[in-house]
Amino acid sequence: MSVTALNIITNTGIIDYLTSIRGYVVLTSHLLYLLEGALLTLKITALSVFFGMILGLIFGLFKLSGSRILRFIAAIYIDFFRGTPLFVQILLMYFGVLPLIMDKPSPFEAAVITCSINSGAYIAEIVRAGIQAVDKGQMEAARSLGMNYPQAMWMVILPQAYKIVIPPLINEFIMLLKDTSLVSAIAAEELTQRGRLVYSTYYEAVWVWGGVAMIYLVMTKVLSILGEYTERRLATE
Repeated sequence: MSVTALNIITNTGIIDYLTSIRGYVVLTSHLLYLLEGALLTLKITALSVFFGMILGLIFGLFKLSGSRILRFIAAIYIDFFRGTPLFVQILLMYFGVLPLIMDKPSPFEAAVITCSINSGAYIAEIVRAGIQAVDKGQMEAARSLGMNYPQAMWMVILPQAYKIVIPPLINEFIMLLKDTSLVSAIAAEELTQRGRLVYSTYYEAVWVWGGVAMIYLVMTKVLSILGEYTERRLATE
């Protein structure tokens, strides 16, 4: 092997080594910064899940209502937010709708509102399916005991539907956690946005985005484990 070829190989190896060391240092020195973004991601997800469950329950019941008006309202809401991309909804809400009803909405507020409404549309269908999966005889039995429709729904049907919808709800929560990465488009400083800021400074794609991916993986895995634990507990009750 010639001296020139040896030098090229040696220099390339040194460059690769130094690059890997630099990427490691960038990731470790900004890990706390990324974890703070992950915390904001969890906050957005938790709030969106909370409000989404409320909206999902309301519009899920609307979908099963005997009122044509309520069913029509639920159908419009569910079809729109399930039929359009979340990314487009975020841009529409932040730049178009929210400025009309709020004074300078923050990216965080826009993220929570949009993700809540979007999640509510999916949860509404989960709730509807769960209620319909409960034996119709349960409602008839409750009514025969003197309960009115709201009482029977709240005290008899919904507790049984709750156990049925736990698996798809957990899956929806995990999907929402990952979908929060889209709010980086409006500069909400969650995990993806902070990863983008670090990358734009150091251009260490493998280390920065690899670190971001691993943080997402840990969060979704923890949610999956909690979901499986909840399913096992409910199965034994």
